[in-house]
Amino acid sequence: MTADAIATPAGTGGVLGAILAGGQSRRFGSDKAAAPYGETTLIDHVARLLAPQVKALVVTGGAARPGLEVVADRPAPDLGPLGGLNAALHAALARGLPWVVMVPCDAATFPADLVTRLSAGLGDAPAALARTATRGHPTLSLWSSALAPRLDAFIADARTPRDRSVRRWADSIGGVTVEFADGAIANVNTPADLSGLEPPR
Repeated sequence: MTADAIATPAGTGGVLGAILAGGQSRRFGSDKAAAPYGETTLIDHVARLLAPQVKALVVTGGAARPGLEVVADRPAPDLGPLGGLNAALHAALARGLPWVVMVPCDAATFPADLVTRLSAGLGDAPAALARTATRGHPTLSLWSSALAPRLDAFIADARTPRDRSVRRWADSIGGVTVEFADGAIANVNTPADLSGLEPPR
């Protein structure tokens, strides 16, 4: 498998953008995706960053979002990020799109060339996951939509939330990591995290 299918300018390739919004925001204390961020909400900010890099955009899990298409986690809610990824892989297949880029709704900062750089790092792998020097960011990642049936089976066989980790799934299918500079990616886990970021303009 190669990256040829997405070696096109951002926004014109065969990539479905999927924003993960099915989490319970326990550390945040309220619906993180709907949190005010500058003059918009956190999820709308993420959508604006991601939309120019993809052919189409969906939100996986969570409540209805004005102006955004929401697809239900698959096969059920509360399965963690893999439930959202699985929904996105099947949504991409239905649209005839060969790749999915997954970004969480709390990724307040990520590169404007995220898809291009993940694509460049794929080699022959079916998936590429972002990481910085200090930590991995497996929910900022690029996946072949052809993996959908295998992920159905992987989730069906998983016994515990630990079994359903994105890293474990990526390792099982030969995913690779792609290095990004420290500071290139910022995730929001608490209201303090959000208030510490410069609002978007």
